[in-house]
Amino acid sequence: MTRTTVVIKKADSRGRITFKKSFANRTVLVEERGDGIVLRLARTRVIAEREAWLYESEKAWNALRRGHTQARSGKFGKAPELAATARLARKIQDG
Repeated sequence: MTRTTVVIKKADSRGRITFKKSFANRTVLVEERGDGIVLRLARTRVIAEREAWLYESEKAWNALRRGHTQARSGKFGKAPELAATARLARKIQDG
């Protein structure tokens, strides 16, 4: 069971709050919820602009995760469309 610690802090004149040294140089997500906030530790990650859509689309992200899970467990579907694609590629190549 996770222990919860509550500490009372007062923001300074610039709205800043300090934390204990173990939080030094850590990235923190600040989530505003009504009249309160939730702070969560995070990792900083840079995502290429052209790939951001994947992280912004819940449907795309879930499809990727599902496919990854299936691949890890060895579940590969039959893909008859690949044979048709290969035939088309040969036709194009032959001119």
